[in-house]
Amino acid sequence: MLVRLLYVSRATAPTTPALLDTILTVSRAKNAKAGITGLLCCRDDLFVQVIEGGRDAVNALYRAIVQDPRHKDVHLLAFEEICERRFANWAMGKVNIDSINPGLLLKYSERPTLNPYAMSGAATVAVLLELASSGSIAHRAAG
Repeated sequence: MLVRLLYVSRATAPTTPALLDTILTVSRAKNAKAGITGLLCCRDDLFVQVIEGGRDAVNALYRAIVQDPRHKDVHLLAFEEICERRFANWAMGKVNIDSINPGLLLKYSERPTLNPYAMSGAATVAVLLELASSGSIAHRAAG
């Protein structure tokens, strides 16, 4: 059974580009083996991630994220059973939140900034889907 999980969290320490690249490299390798796909959006200390895959694998990954001391204020925004993946082309794609068009954000939220803590899970997934379809995602190839 496939599921999609969306969460938001804050980093407990500054996230440098080098650290983020390391996290993504490790995540992509592990995710490919576990059959997990998704996207990671980041800005400063904010992380927004959508994860798709088998229910057991996604739940195990989310438990690890919640217990990871590099995260705080972890909020589950959405969890649903799905018939098909919407982010199947990314072992873990990366979006720089600063590069998101403010008009796109105003379409789904009160302000032209991405603040998943103040948005519905459905609206946040919709933003990510539009980013995916627009080619705004780095590292498209899965695996």
